Amino acid sequence: MTETQQPSAAGFYGLGIAPKLLSALDALNFKVPTPIQHKAIPPASEGKDMVGIAQTGTGKTIAFSIPMIQRLAAAGQGKGLVLVPTRELALQVAEVVRKFAPMLGMNIAVVIGGESLHRQTQELRKGPRIIIATPGRLIDHIGQRTVSLADVRVLVLDEADRMFDMGFAPQIEKVMAVLPKDRQTMLFSATMPDEIMKLASRNMKLPIRIEVARPGTAAEKVEQELFIVDRGDKNALLAKLLDKYWGSVLLFVRTKHNAKKIARAIREMPHSAAEIHSNRSLAQRRDALEGFKSGKYRVLVATDIAARGIDVTGIELVINYDLPDEDGNYVHRIGRTGRAGQPGRAITFAAPDQGRDVRNIERLIRMPLTRVQLPDVAAVDFGADAAPRPPQGGRSRQGGQPQRRQAPQQARPPRQDNRAQRPERPQGRPEHRPGRAPSGRDQHRASGNWGGGERPRHGAPARRGEERGRGPNKYGAVPADRSRVVADSPYFEEPRRFSNQSSPRRKPETPAPQPGASWFSRFLKKKHG
Repeated sequence: MTETQQPSAAGFYGLGIAPKLLSALDALNFKVPTPIQHKAIPPASEGKDMVGIAQTGTGKTIAFSIPMIQRLAAAGQGKGLVLVPTRELALQVAEVVRKFAPMLGMNIAVVIGGESLHRQTQELRKGPRIIIATPGRLIDHIGQRTVSLADVRVLVLDEADRMFDMGFAPQIEKVMAVLPKDRQTMLFSATMPDEIMKLASRNMKLPIRIEVARPGTAAEKVEQELFIVDRGDKNALLAKLLDKYWGSVLLFVRTKHNAKKIARAIREMPHSAAEIHSNRSLAQRRDALEGFKSGKYRVLVATDIAARGIDVTGIELVINYDLPDEDGNYVHRIGRTGRAGQPGRAITFAAPDQGRDVRNIERLIRMPLTRVQLPDVAAVDFGADAAPRPPQGGRSRQGGQPQRRQAPQQARPPRQDNRAQRPERPQGRPEHRPGRAPSGRDQHRASGNWGGGERPRHGAPARRGEERGRGPNKYGAVPADRSRVVADSPYFEEPRRFSNQSSPRRKPETPAPQPGASWFSRFLKKKHG
């Protein structure tokens, strides 16, 4: 994990770090501490409770991992517990801690959802000194009594504000209830809402507040641009941006369904793309993240679940395809680029009716976003040889009606009047359909008695109960006399009538046996003459 380089005279050597950890920092080419590392490591190494606020990508992981490892090594016993909101961030923190913990003979266990519970239980039985976990899976192990937290000496809550946003407050309270009172607690985040300060006041002893940057401060070397674009034109603008910037691109959307749809559209442009969201399995999320780091996938489409924990050096562009639900997530999104002191770029798409959301973000970061004037995006297609793109609809928040771009009306030739050339239709109804013999209904039509409520069906009485001599029905209609119609029809066949009890089937009549016809009679005739 590469950290932001800041000038310092003594480097890491003046922070009271153990010699073995200093050699590990030198081997990893960490020469100069970041501001949060320079201010947080000395009091954290002394065992003081602390609340650290710094921008995303400024080295908070090393700021708490080195003091935690050093204090556990000095004590000779006890555990360190690190709680993080997402699986990706847990794996990221474990990757950093594994670079320093083996130097002092400590093993690590990662307890996250999506992995085998049995395998995690086997790792916990080995007695790890440092546990990195998500709150939900850790509660499962506490309920099954496969882990003991009675000897935790150091507790770290990384990205604490995100855990409260994701609804982990009840799980955090359950974990706090089983931890010993005599412990060191450290909280780190880029934003610090009131819920975290209440948690700090209840569970920390005289915490030190280390604020390198005010909450909501964005990364310094990230150029931020804002494109006002209709929802139906976002894909066309995205295609143009991917053609302009050829580096790795991290694209954020609001919903899981939209992530899948946008990733498919990017692959059709064509660019290599992967998606990462909560509907993907842990193996799929690992493959997407590792493929993005190695360059297998150029574009990674993610929800806000990936706004924290993705530490990829050299992301050229971060695109906010959708504005975040929480304004604070904007700071974490754009913090994925411009890491390690390198320049970065962040582009945000906003619809014309999202002016209030944009102003809230600008108020949070205390700076205006650079507006970019767009040409007619409707005329942008996916390429010179691509087929014309059909109009794409979006739903407006205010009107509630789909917004569709109407295609230009093409001039049509006037309709010619060709009624004189049409064949003349025969007047009246045909006697019968061609290709079949005339029926009783056809004869009834031919007789001119069509209408007036008398439309007999072939082979059935015109009115039910007619043969019983029933009078007019409730509508005043008198049953028609069909005897004249059906009697004259050569194709009429009297329907078979059955009672409630099925009638016995008749046996076919067999001719009378002729004398001498059977083999027995021939045998007698031959024997007796």
